[in-house]
Amino acid sequence: MDQDSSPEGYHRAVLADEVVGLIAPLMPGTVIDATFGGGGHTRRILAELGDEVRVIAIDRDPDAIANAADLSVTAILGNFGSIGQLVSPHLEDAPAAVVFDFGVSSHQFDEPTRGFSYRHDGPLDMRMGPDADISASEIVNQWPEEELAHVIRRYGEEPMAFRIAAAIVAARPIESTGRLSTVIAEAMPAARRRAGHPARRTFQALRVAVNAEHEAIRSGLDQAIEMVKPGGRVIAISYHSLEDRIVKRRFAEGARGCTCPPGLPVCGCGKAAELRLLTRKPMRASPSEVAVNRRSRSAVLRAAEKVAA
Repeated sequence: MDQDSSPEGYHRAVLADEVVGLIAPLMPGTVIDATFGGGGHTRRILAELGDEVRVIAIDRDPDAIANAADLSVTAILGNFGSIGQLVSPHLEDAPAAVVFDFGVSSHQFDEPTRGFSYRHDGPLDMRMGPDADISASEIVNQWPEEELAHVIRRYGEEPMAFRIAAAIVAARPIESTGRLSTVIAEAMPAARRRAGHPARRTFQALRVAVNAEHEAIRSGLDQAIEMVKPGGRVIAISYHSLEDRIVKRRFAEGARGCTCPPGLPVCGCGKAAELRLLTRKPMRASPSEVAVNRRSRSAVLRAAEKVAA
């Protein structure tokens, strides 16, 4: 475990140097770690910035919040999709930065009882926290075949979604992640089974649907942009194209100013940019970081700065 690591076995923060580098020029101030997890980003921020920073940590997983017990932070159990409501009672001034690290923590993946992994047999759960309205078992065993296929196609970008959905419905009831993984693999052609684990995209899709992840990302980004102070920064780390696309589009929309047709002598729309892009090309983990943390290889960091009104 190196200095970027969280409590043993939980989760190692990715791109921690880059996150601290983006926050440091804004200090002193308040930073919201909207996805606390094992606390890797928060621990690095506190270690590097010391008394200059106050951290408010949010996570929807009670196990994650328990990791904050030894830190001088304000820890809040809740979904970052409601970040404004969660932090407003604890803010003394507008935050300098909000940090999002989307997706599932290593701890959640590696704990079979959470039901996130196709590599470990466990219950079909996949809920990141007690606020989730449904479990993966309900989707797998109760949703109509067409709706199930739509979820797998939309959130997993799985080209064989309808074939997989038909196999799942035929195999019901499915009680465990191990059984679901087998059903998916058996529905695939042999060539597909040799090209990475055949259940990966379907498990991703189910997790996203269970936790309404994309809705939370959209809502959380909007609220973070609204709440940070002028000159403050919103930092978002994504792990697959669907997450990154939401971040990229929201930041691009915020950085877009006048939308009038070219050639007009005077702006008629009155639209001004609310953001300045800090990462026109996203930051990625260095080869040295990937070597010690394999899960960082798919991480993409984007950041934007709020423009003064």
